[in-house]
Amino acid sequence: MRVFINTDLEGVSGIGRAEYIKASLNRPDLIAEARRLLAEDINACVAGCFDAGADVVTVRDGHGGGGNLKRRDIDDRANFIDGPMLEERFKTFKEYDAFMQVGSHAMAGTANAILEHSFSSASYQNCWLNGTPIGEIGILAYAAAEYDVPCILVTGDDKACAEARAQIPEIVTAEVKKAYSCFGGFFPPLSKTHQLIHDKAVEAIMALQNGAIPVYKPTTPCTFRVELMERGQVPHKTPYKIIDTRTYEVTMPTVEQVFLQMW
Repeated sequence: MRVFINTDLEGVSGIGRAEYIKASLNRPDLIAEARRLLAEDINACVAGCFDAGADVVTVRDGHGGGGNLKRRDIDDRANFIDGPMLEERFKTFKEYDAFMQVGSHAMAGTANAILEHSFSSASYQNCWLNGTPIGEIGILAYAAAEYDVPCILVTGDDKACAEARAQIPEIVTAEVKKAYSCFGGFFPPLSKTHQLIHDKAVEAIMALQNGAIPVYKPTTPCTFRVELMERGQVPHKTPYKIIDTRTYEVTMPTVEQVFLQMW
């Protein structure tokens, strides 16, 4: 069993306020704490994977292109990917049997979800895939599915977990906090959330081995639509189709190609 773990930061145990994420808000103590909390959630997941019999676990630092973790912070049994992967971003899925998302957040517009956004809180108001609202959880799950790799675990707040289950009803989720607002929530003891992540990683691998988590592939071709925060910023070039002064879309054969075109 080979497991690929992609990480984000907003959905990590104990993180609620924007000061944990944005260095511009001048709380370097909280930035450092967020990175420590991220490593602890990851290591709980890695431990669960190995305890469930995984042979290989690879962790990708997926928040903001990486640079949030030191190699020594991650369980030394796991491989580590940091920095831009360019065209290899999704091709690497073909080397794995299962995909997990640790520290995930809900899509833009989700009511009272902690630090909700889709890809860019500064630029994107809403995103759709083939007419259905979608966020990072869904896009990444579909990208893995295109390589026949199921997304079997998502960790994050209650809203992120619900979003994951809406797309993949059989998925295992680890609810590490309850969101009250974009910047606030209820945070259980870290000892409990780390144990939860560990146990849910074990549960997810067991479920996959028992054939309980299918691969959900996107309908193709894939039309991805973006509504921007600001008017007049749409790209007037091929292959984008302009909908209005804030909205445009692109249609490609796969989610992977959409992602590479957009980002």
